[in-house]
Amino acid sequence: MPPESICKIVRQYNKNPISDEDMGKLQEIAKDFGNVKNYVYQQYGGIRSLSKLYPGYTVQNEMTRRGLRERLGMPSVYFYLAIFDALGDIKSQWTRTKSRILKNIGKNEGLTDNEKHFLRYLLKVNPAFEAILNNHLPELPKAMQYSYDQMASEVDTKKLGSYLKRQVRRHHIRPHTEGTDGFSISERAYRYGDHGIYISIKEKRKRIFIPLTDKNSYTRQIHIRLFPEEKGIELRIPVDVAVKKHPDYQSSVGVSMGMMTMLTTDQGHIYGEKLGDYQGRLSDWLRRQSTVYNQNREANPGRKKYYANKERLEEQLHSYINQELNRFLREEKPAVVYMPRLPGSGAISSVKKINHYSSTWQRGYIRERLSFKCRQQSVRLTEVFGKGISSQCSSCGASGKRKDGRFVCTQCGYETDGRINAAQNIKKRGEADHKDRQTDEWG
Repeated sequence: MPPESICKIVRQYNKNPISDEDMGKLQEIAKDFGNVKNYVYQQYGGIRSLSKLYPGYTVQNEMTRRGLRERLGMPSVYFYLAIFDALGDIKSQWTRTKSRILKNIGKNEGLTDNEKHFLRYLLKVNPAFEAILNNHLPELPKAMQYSYDQMASEVDTKKLGSYLKRQVRRHHIRPHTEGTDGFSISERAYRYGDHGIYISIKEKRKRIFIPLTDKNSYTRQIHIRLFPEEKGIELRIPVDVAVKKHPDYQSSVGVSMGMMTMLTTDQGHIYGEKLGDYQGRLSDWLRRQSTVYNQNREANPGRKKYYANKERLEEQLHSYINQELNRFLREEKPAVVYMPRLPGSGAISSVKKINHYSSTWQRGYIRERLSFKCRQQSVRLTEVFGKGISSQCSSCGASGKRKDGRFVCTQCGYETDGRINAAQNIKKRGEADHKDRQTDEWG
């Protein structure tokens, strides 16, 4: 059954400019928060600490004994949140490392099927993965140990252990943060009141008060982001919101995605027609800034202004994407949306400028936001195999040609916009896959 609620990030902002004194106190917390996270990254981001990451209380206890909190004079509500924030980042980094290794295992033609199966097992079973990296024999629950011993008897475990270690050294990176622009805060360290929020600081039994632009209050862990130059803050609060259900959302829609035009439906409706303008603005600005930075590298130009301008352009782009996705769902009223499974990023042209545009294409963000909005509106989003959708005729299935954005079938003579033809193919494939699954289920 679909979930009845989903998690959404809501934001709150300060109503009045924050004084330099209060901003300084918040920045001090943010700096300590970052220092604690970097300490955890350094001490527990490597292979020897893998066994301590789950559930993380070992790290918490060791950090307590080391006396870092006392040396920083940091309230415990911030200190322990920083620890678990850092542990979450380390776990995410290990997930990315394993994903890269798994991809390389699949591509490695020098490995047998048994060897690949054994390596995938190690990546899946954390205690076995940690033991091999630390030159130990895995000690697993009885059933898992039997499976491990069976697989290990069919391969050269020493060779595969060395291969796995090389892959980890190549791909694993210890996290690090230079950011002092924010920190997390639990309910124990704040309270809402008087149309604002009271936030604990490093001084005992003291809080600073910040009036807010709305009167809403929450009882969740909050992330506070600081904007010292604007004398402002942003509160990011995860909340559960009810999933909406629409009886009139009945249609089935296939969509094609592009760098210049965001979405084109199988009926020829266009959403995000100005995506290329927004992305081009960001891409051109990044190219110019990269040139300026490289020319003045010895002068060590500041990057604070660079990041602020980049964020402003990205926020404009993201705002436009979200507006158009909302319009898409509102106007199409879909029960199901079929979209192509997108290939990995890479060079698509010999022209550097085009490749730079491709590298800044927000397809991952578009996919993420469309997925979230579909869940929020009880719409089923299905990815289908996208290979050949641009060259196949949606009318007869034969191969055709694309020229100047038009698709022409040399077999049946069908002609239409290339994006529409692709969207029609996506819809057909999605509906066919859905029908095949139902047939398999019902026999």
